[in-house]
Amino acid sequence: MTVRTAGLLLLLALGTSARPPAGERHLLYVASPGTRNYTEYGGVGVLVFDIDSGYRFVRRIPTWPVVDGKPAENVKGIAASARTGRIYVTSLTHVIAIDAVTGKTIWDRPYDGGTDRLAISPDGATLYVPQFEGPSWHVVNAENGEVIGTIETRSGSHNTIYSADGKHVYLAGLKSATLSVVDPAQRRVTSVVGPFGNVVRPFTVNGAGTLVFANVNDLLGFEVADLRTGKVLHRVEVQGYSKGPVKRHGCPSHGIALTPDERELWLADCANSAIHVFDATSMPPRQVAELPMRDCVGWVSFSMDGKTAYSSTGEMIDVATRKVIATLTDEQGRAVQSEKMLDLAVADGRVVRAGNQFGVGGGR
Repeated sequence: MTVRTAGLLLLLALGTSARPPAGERHLLYVASPGTRNYTEYGGVGVLVFDIDSGYRFVRRIPTWPVVDGKPAENVKGIAASARTGRIYVTSLTHVIAIDAVTGKTIWDRPYDGGTDRLAISPDGATLYVPQFEGPSWHVVNAENGEVIGTIETRSGSHNTIYSADGKHVYLAGLKSATLSVVDPAQRRVTSVVGPFGNVVRPFTVNGAGTLVFANVNDLLGFEVADLRTGKVLHRVEVQGYSKGPVKRHGCPSHGIALTPDERELWLADCANSAIHVFDATSMPPRQVAELPMRDCVGWVSFSMDGKTAYSSTGEMIDVATRKVIATLTDEQGRAVQSEKMLDLAVADGRVVRAGNQFGVGGGR
C-alpha cells in the first residue's frame, strides 16, 4: 500500500459527510501517557481525534510497547513538520519518528542521557532534543535520527522552542534561572536571557522574537523578559488565588501560551485546577478571566487557527466564549489527559499544516 493510498483510506475513515473527499481535515494528535506515566489517562501511543467531528476518536498509533512488570515510559514531548508529514515523540529515553498519515514508524532511537521536550526546525530537517535534565541538547538529523551536534548549557536541559523564522532556538533547563539562545547556523549559544526570579519552567515567545513569557519555580504567574537585551521586564502574580500545593511538576504554574494573534496569554494553575486569562495587548499583561478545569492543569496550547485552546486536562476550550466545547475520550471510554498534543491539517493524503506543542505567538 502506498503512503498516498493509506492517507486516502484514513481520510475516508474520518467520514466524508462534512467535506468532499479531497477537502482539508483537521486532526488532533495526543501523545500518551502524556501526564507523567499515568496510563489511565489514555493508555500508550499517539491518539488521533477528528476535530471536525467534535473531537471523535479516530485511531491509536503505536509507539513503545509496555514491558510486563515495568511501568510505561513518560512521554516528554511532541513535534511535527508539514514539510515532511512526520510527527516526533520523545519518551524518557527515545525519540520516535512517525508518518502522521499512515501511522508507520520511520525510525526509533535511544539517546545518550535520555530525552525531553524537543523542538523541530521550520524546514523539518533538524531536531533539538534535550537530554533528560542533563547538561546538553542533541542536535539531530530529523530524517534518520543521527546526532549531528551538541549544545552544552549545563542547565538541566528540559524545554525547547525553535523560532518560526528558524533563526533562533531557545533552551530552558530545570537547574537554571536563565534562558539560552542558540544560533542554529553556528550551533552555539549566542546570548542568555535573565536571570529570572527563579528556575525557568515552561515558556513561550512572541512571533517577532522580542519577548519571552516564562513560568518560574514558586510563582503562580509568570515573568516577562526582553529577548534582545536579556533583561527581565515584569513579574506578574495571579490575583485572587493561592499558589497552594500542586499534584505534579513542583511549581504552581506549569504551562503558558499566547493566542496566535498574541492578544491573550493563557496560564496554567495546577493547585486551583484553573486557567487564568490575561490581556496581552497591554504590558505587563492584565488578568481578565479565570476558567475552572476538571483537574490540575499542567500545560496549555492552541489550535493553529487560534479558535481552540487545548488544556492538558483533555478539555477543549472555545477561545471566543471561554467555554469547554469537548472533552477527549479514547476507544475504551477513558477520559484522556496529556501535556503533549498538537493539531495537523491533512488534505489529499498529506499533511499541509502542522501545529506546535508550545503556545507560541504568530505576530498576526
